[in-house]
Amino acid sequence: MDARPGAGHGTGPRRRAWLAASLLSLTLPAWAGLPDVIAAAKPGVVAVGTFNPLDNPRFSFRGSGFAVLDGSYVITNQHVLPPANEVEQLSRLSVLVARNGKVSEARSARLAGSDRSHDLVLLKIEGPSLPPLPLADADAAREGMSIALMGFPIAGALGYSPVTHRGIVSAVTSIALPAANSRQLDPRALQKLREGSFDIFQLDATAYPGNSGGPVLDAETGEVVAVVNMVLVRGTRENAIQYPSGISYAIPVRHVHELLQQAAPPEPTATALPR
Repeated sequence: MDARPGAGHGTGPRRRAWLAASLLSLTLPAWAGLPDVIAAAKPGVVAVGTFNPLDNPRFSFRGSGFAVLDGSYVITNQHVLPPANEVEQLSRLSVLVARNGKVSEARSARLAGSDRSHDLVLLKIEGPSLPPLPLADADAAREGMSIALMGFPIAGALGYSPVTHRGIVSAVTSIALPAANSRQLDPRALQKLREGSFDIFQLDATAYPGNSGGPVLDAETGEVVAVVNMVLVRGTRENAIQYPSGISYAIPVRHVHELLQQAAPPEPTATALPR
């Protein structure tokens, strides 16, 4: 049962289904499958890091992100951003965006909003708008749903072209996010976090260091249902690469909606001219 304020008043199941179908028709054709979902989403998935013209390489990768709203904003994890005291004078927060089918163009970015309790931030990027990814309704994801997660695994070692892994939402569980920057959990740390404060999606999908901040897509519609946040690690960080657990965690899209409502600028409204 939907316990949100106002739920069920004038927005019944049939109307919500009709609205969802109408929105979907604006993004992907009814016959779209996972290949079409991937092709539509890739141009809006970005690598997040810092750029320093004197470094080699000039771009220092930190995580993944994806375009939202009008395409000039990007969602990623709070822990993906560098601490302020680690940013040198010549370094600046940047994203790499797709150009000619490859992620190669660096764009400056600035912080536009944050939700530390859910490890989310909104970035404003310079330059032309990217294709924004459509967001699912807050309660769209269910256990057993087929999903695809996109990003740049293994810290960009495979190159800066988005990689897709497929899986399912295997559980919805309560958790508290760790305060440390790392979003890799061992079983002992995970047990301590079970006392946590909000629901998170457990995914039966393989994610690696570098996937943090990337979108989790409904494999059928291409809508974002969550944001990759953590991967369960057995042992050391290196084990996450050599022996992936196949268990990952993601922040539900309802918290992205909340951040956008708080941080995004209001849409311009038309005003009537005086007669």
